[in-house]
Amino acid sequence: MCGQVGIIFGRKRRRPDERDYLREVFIRMLLHSEERGPHASGLAWLKIDGRHRIFKRPMRAHELVYEKLFQEMLGQVDNETTILMGHTRWRTRGNEFNNRNNHPIRAGIVIGTHNGTIYNADHLFRRLGLPRYAEVDSELIFRLADRFAPEGPIDQEGLKKALALCRGQMSAVLASRLDPGTITVLKGNKPLCLRIHRQHRVVLYASETAFIDFAVDNEKGWRELEVPPMTMLTIRHEDVRAIENSEFRFIPQERKGTLPEGVNA
Repeated sequence: MCGQVGIIFGRKRRRPDERDYLREVFIRMLLHSEERGPHASGLAWLKIDGRHRIFKRPMRAHELVYEKLFQEMLGQVDNETTILMGHTRWRTRGNEFNNRNNHPIRAGIVIGTHNGTIYNADHLFRRLGLPRYAEVDSELIFRLADRFAPEGPIDQEGLKKALALCRGQMSAVLASRLDPGTITVLKGNKPLCLRIHRQHRVVLYASETAFIDFAVDNEKGWRELEVPPMTMLTIRHEDVRAIENSEFRFIPQERKGTLPEGVNA
């Protein structure tokens, strides 16, 4: 169980007070998601020209937000930012004191976060000949996306075929550093809630609706996006309202050693 939170930014010239407000919304979502992951936390941002930064540490979100680098990074979120992603990690595999295991994860040109477990990750790393930087199974998703982004944009049909080989649980958010205006959201069999605000021109996402409720504090204008499980969303910086969605598949399995969903003994 981990927490994912973030803001996907549409193109807009935001005043400083609006940018400050959205940064505060992000902090509040991240702090509230600590209950889903107390072992490590982190954030990353991408900008439309491909610049990016990642900051993550083996500490609770309530400690991370007071770190100088966290505050510095958050202050750099501006009108050129396409996504601000956060993660709170519940350690399952891979020690959090090896910071490579913490999220957000960079794999080649892809940066992302994941909630869930891919039980056959070791097998797929070997079978597909993928490079490996960390111990965590989550890295597999981003390595697959990186393989299907040879010229920058992620080939979503190719990624879908690769994801179909995975067994376990997943919801994830990712983007290519060479195509930072396109954000891919995978809502699989782990919770992920999304909410859009047309005036702010942003989409918020979080592992639980309560995290968004807590962050926006009854501000009017937020609309829930109804997204069924096993859906891949494409959200673009040019216009966050023009969301594309399609079905993707993998093999759902709730616990290691149990039969995948829909498979009889």
